[in-house]
Amino acid sequence: MSRPRQPPLVTGISPNEGAPWTKVTIRGENLGTGPNDLIGLSICGHNCLLTAEWMSASKIVCRVGPAKDDKGEIIVTTKSGGRGTSTVSFKLLKPERIGILDQSAVWVDELNYYDMRTDRNKGISPLSLRPANPLGIEIDKGKVPLKDLENMFPCMSGDFTSENFSATWYLIENHSSTSFEQLRVAVGNLKKQASKKNEGSLAYVKGGLSTFFEAQDALAAIHQKLESDGTEKVEGSMTQRLEKVLNRASETADTLFQEVLGRKDKADSTRNALNVLQRFKFLFNLPLNIERNIQKGDYDVVINDYEKAKSLFGNTEVPVFKKVYSEVETRIEALRKLLLDKLLETPSTLHDQKRYIRYLSDLHAPGDPAWQCIVAQHKWILQLMQNCKEDFIKEQKVGGVGLEMDRSSALNRISLSAPVKRGGSFQTPKDDSWHYKSPQQVRFVEKLSDVVISQLPNFWKLWISYVNGSLFSETGEKSGQVEKLKKNARQRQNDFKGMIEEVTRRLVKLVRGALLPSSLTEQQLRQYGGWDTKTPLSGAWLTQVIHTVRLSHEALSALEIPNDLLQVIQDLLQDLRVHCLLTTLQHTEEDVKRLAEKEDWVVDNEGITSLPAQFEQCMVQMLQSLKEPMECKPGEINILNLDVVQDKACEQCVSIMKVFIKCLEQLSTKTDGDLNTSHLSVDLASPDLFKGIQEDFSSKPEQRLLIILSNCQYLERHTFLNLAEHLEKNGFTTAEKIIRVSIEELRHLDEYLFETYIEKKSDPIVGSLEPGIYAGYFDWKDCLPPTGVRSYLKEALVSIISVHAEVFTVSKELVPRVLSKIIEAVAEEMSRLMQCVSSFSKNGALQARLEICALRDAVDPYLTSESRTSFKQALEALPQLQSGADKKLLEELLNKFKSSMKLQLNCFKPASFQPVKR
Repeated sequence: MSRPRQPPLVTGISPNEGAPWTKVTIRGENLGTGPNDLIGLSICGHNCLLTAEWMSASKIVCRVGPAKDDKGEIIVTTKSGGRGTSTVSFKLLKPERIGILDQSAVWVDELNYYDMRTDRNKGISPLSLRPANPLGIEIDKGKVPLKDLENMFPCMSGDFTSENFSATWYLIENHSSTSFEQLRVAVGNLKKQASKKNEGSLAYVKGGLSTFFEAQDALAAIHQKLESDGTEKVEGSMTQRLEKVLNRASETADTLFQEVLGRKDKADSTRNALNVLQRFKFLFNLPLNIERNIQKGDYDVVINDYEKAKSLFGNTEVPVFKKVYSEVETRIEALRKLLLDKLLETPSTLHDQKRYIRYLSDLHAPGDPAWQCIVAQHKWILQLMQNCKEDFIKEQKVGGVGLEMDRSSALNRISLSAPVKRGGSFQTPKDDSWHYKSPQQVRFVEKLSDVVISQLPNFWKLWISYVNGSLFSETGEKSGQVEKLKKNARQRQNDFKGMIEEVTRRLVKLVRGALLPSSLTEQQLRQYGGWDTKTPLSGAWLTQVIHTVRLSHEALSALEIPNDLLQVIQDLLQDLRVHCLLTTLQHTEEDVKRLAEKEDWVVDNEGITSLPAQFEQCMVQMLQSLKEPMECKPGEINILNLDVVQDKACEQCVSIMKVFIKCLEQLSTKTDGDLNTSHLSVDLASPDLFKGIQEDFSSKPEQRLLIILSNCQYLERHTFLNLAEHLEKNGFTTAEKIIRVSIEELRHLDEYLFETYIEKKSDPIVGSLEPGIYAGYFDWKDCLPPTGVRSYLKEALVSIISVHAEVFTVSKELVPRVLSKIIEAVAEEMSRLMQCVSSFSKNGALQARLEICALRDAVDPYLTSESRTSFKQALEALPQLQSGADKKLLEELLNKFKSSMKLQLNCFKPASFQPVKR
């Protein structure tokens, strides 16, 4: 029985460290009796039996596998000795990544590196393995343009891998600002790299020396065998036999594994196809994803995916990729058309327009979508404005005309139950019953302004975004496409200016067609007119229109639209203000014509009716209504500074004044056949005198004359002066001329009415004197001694007292003027009658002197120079009193007359009575 062998013992390994697949030589004791006895070999825990080659009982050659442990023992296992031990260890080095340009002593598989982050296969090119910074110092990119470098170094390159590499170019481009010390450091780095490269080559040779020897031994053995065979040129040589053996082995292997290998090839191709699908699933799924995202409206996602696909596969030569990418392009072209349709769709918000334009810009849509959108919006705004006008015209034709304001007189808007006091402030009372529908033209202007204000700001903002480039890039980045589009925008500034101008002109012409048709030509009226202008708008409605147009102008000015584009609106405002001014004056004139209908003939303490106050209120209300249209907003002019407007306004105001004066004249001649205009026959001592006068006052034409005369005085002294002040405050520079002409007209009327009244009142009194004097065949030559004043004189005085009472009842201020004129007529008649007497007896002269003195003394407060002269001439026509008895008798009779007529004669004394209080 044989003695068992000792277990294997490893006492050495060379080399004792290395990377995986390093060839090592193991030495020791009892390493086996032969190749078949060796049944196990592990280094650092990795089974290396497959590569092991048994050389002898003390030597084994093998390659180290990719073990998990960094350092471990070398364990040999044999059939004869079992599992062995080791007194040495092997250190497994981590394999360095060997580039395709690096030297290697062992075979290295070419690897494809898979980038999981970008899901993209990136084959490594040799150029990618070059050092990014060969000098080993910080790169400082200069600001020298590439074109300048190309001109400085023609046919050269700054790429150090290029055959035409220029070191100067490289240094200018990457280290223009680097210090000299840094450049010296860079030189040292280059030297180290060169030294390291040489050392690496030497180390490579040292590390692979054994491999070289083995290869040399194998080649030498083969060469020796062939030489010893000596039949390398004879048929059936060893090499030919070896070739045949190998071919037969290959055919046998193919036969055995043809089906398996076929399935393997199919599986490999399927696996490769699935691998391609998996690796490039982004591209293959992209057409379907584009459709889904378009339906959901996620256009940002579609654009990002398209940009990614375009950068990866835009220039691919792989047929399957080209086919899928063409399908992507088809979907994107459909998306461009969809976005363009949505962009040009109206109405749309500014946000959506900017969004669609940016999408189309990112998709590199042909043409200029932003400008197409601006053109479409311009047409849309013009169409909206025209449709607005046509809708209102159609409503007008089918009978839906808005109720025109019942333009009543200004007086109708004043509450007569609470009249405005003279000298007080004027306020139009509010009446909740005054509700009416706006006229069609007013509603049209408001609607048209709403259209312009709602559309034009976004239109202008879209243009601003187009010009400054923010329409194409939210981040403000500058790209070639954005700069090109901005350049196109600047070239189209005149075109856009024409668009804005067309919108403003269309707005102005539509408003003119509705409110100022006379300012348009016949051709323009056919396009912008068609309104029912039978009932002109009142000043109040025109003021509202002006307010609306001003708001539109302010809104457009706030957008910083150039003033020259908005000048047409300013011109429209000026024409509307002038039209409102003249229309208001014309309507006021019509209102004033109807004031005569409101005369109630009720006088106040000052002897005037409410008519002057109503007239003043009417004028004040007119000026108040003109306050807003006459006010000058920024950029507007005072229309009353225009000579033409000033002349027309002055002419119209004078016409209003004349119309009112004409109303007074008409009232003075107003008669009523049913009224009793006979002389009042009442006892002057009766306390019911003034009561009766008051009750029947308005029924007497003479009293109406007095009332109008009193009103004329008040108008001249107060109302017209107040109106002059109001006109000046409201900018009427011709106020002085207006009032001067009006006062002249008023004085003409006053003079006419006064003469008419005096004629009516003085003629009966004067006519009764002569018959009264010679009543009862009285004769100045033959008469009895005087016993008192005769009745005719008393009756004349009573008539004068009646006139005094009549005038005093109306206006205390009129009494001196009226009585003085009547007394002048009476004195003149008495003088004429006395001068016509041929001779007087003593008694007749005394009687005549008594009556003349009694009349003169009774009316003394109202004597004028003319009446005094007449009385003087009458007395001079009488014989002078000779005796003192006659003078005494005359004095006694005068005193008796004054005593008996004291009550009646008191009315001639100043301030004897106060005006009658109503």
